[in-house]
Amino acid sequence: MNIKQITAFLILPLLFAGTVLFAAPNAAYAANCGGADTAIISCDADNSGNDVENNGIWALLLIALNIMTAGVGILAVGGIVYGAILYTTAEDKADQVKKATGIIQNVVIGLVMFALMYAALNFLIPGGIFS
Repeated sequence: MNIKQITAFLILPLLFAGTVLFAAPNAAYAANCGGADTAIISCDADNSGNDVENNGIWALLLIALNIMTAGVGILAVGGIVYGAILYTTAEDKADQVKKATGIIQNVVIGLVMFALMYAALNFLIPGGIFS
């Protein structure tokens, strides 16, 4: 290992740990939800349960759906890149070309299925998911 690699392996984790440790105590709280200070969600603690969209669980579900949507996008891009690399390095190997086209086809099918699920959820849930 050269000096640049050693420096990267030692300094980058320390910078990340320092950011995590020193940023948390200075967090600004957005709301008070059921007696607990929250930084990322806001809820109506005085709500009698009639409005589902103003509670903490709904806010956490929206955050989880946003993270999963971003994850699907990242994995789809990764799958396309992996399939493209397999395809470009296949040369005259028919089995590798078949594997690469299968991977790309499966990624496209997965994206279409995710889009259909997203549209169905927006149709079934009154007001849509992200309203």
